[in-house]
Amino acid sequence: MAEALQKKLQGELEKYQQLQKDLSKCMTSRQKLEAQLTENNIVKEELDLLDSSNSVYKLIGPVLVKQDTEEAKATVGKRLDYIAGEIKRYEAQMQEYEKKSEQQRESLGHLQQEFQKAQAKGATKA
Repeated sequence: MAEALQKKLQGELEKYQQLQKDLSKCMTSRQKLEAQLTENNIVKEELDLLDSSNSVYKLIGPVLVKQDTEEAKATVGKRLDYIAGEIKRYEAQMQEYEKKSEQQRESLGHLQQEFQKAQAKGATKA
């Protein structure tokens, strides 16, 4: 019985470790998005200082291409909306992983107690 519990405990522990890895990846991705959000907010602030008579250039590969100021502002605005949406999605995903992780931790605790009881019973029989 103790061996079966040990195998089940090992399987649950692997699930928990995978959840932790997934949560870590999610956090890393969210941090990258936060950096992009900050960068794009700075670009937006700079573009807001310009009027339509100013020239704006966009880097496409190794070439700077002239771009309409309003078009640049719209592009940055759309990018900010997209990044904000992705951050919300990752936050929801992180909350879900944390919830699952907590449930898995509780399950592991119960299994560990059962395993210890089984070991204690085995020790008293011997």
